[in-house]
Amino acid sequence: MEKLNIGIILGSTRQGRLSPQVGNWVKEIGDQRGDANYEIVDIADYNLPFYGEGTGNEPGLAAWSEKLSRLDGFVFIVQEYNHSITGALKNALDSARDEWNNKAAGIVSYGSTGGARAAEHLRGILGELLVADVRVHPTLSLYADFENFRTFKPAELHLQNVNAMLDQTIAWSGALKTLR
Repeated sequence: MEKLNIGIILGSTRQGRLSPQVGNWVKEIGDQRGDANYEIVDIADYNLPFYGEGTGNEPGLAAWSEKLSRLDGFVFIVQEYNHSITGALKNALDSARDEWNNKAAGIVSYGSTGGARAAEHLRGILGELLVADVRVHPTLSLYADFENFRTFKPAELHLQNVNAMLDQTIAWSGALKTLR
């Protein structure tokens, strides 16, 4: 059976963001499993216009659509800002529609409360986009899992949760692939 393609979506474009550290960690765990093709998808690389602005023909929009179309599922790296997801992630989600449909997603979040409130907001958006979000949700603390709030040093206990989240994401992504 052909391996699924899982995009690890970095949910921030801000200067000094921590999402690349977390995303690379999740990718390393996934690559060690060998059960799917995991890749980092950085929304900052697509230079997406704000939803509803521009001509709709910007190169970043076409590249974004093509990337999402080639993926079978997602792991969102979500940081909490003001009790929600970043504006850049919301814009990236809104910048596509059908490309999200009938796929699955896991969420890894971080923040002062583990990013739980941002993840809950994301779940509502994913439901509207017909993305099945999985139950297991690793939450990372800025206080306990980041040295000086800058260098990612996850506690060992998170490894089990990330693997369980990936198990569910792979299972649901494979099942939903039959619908596309």
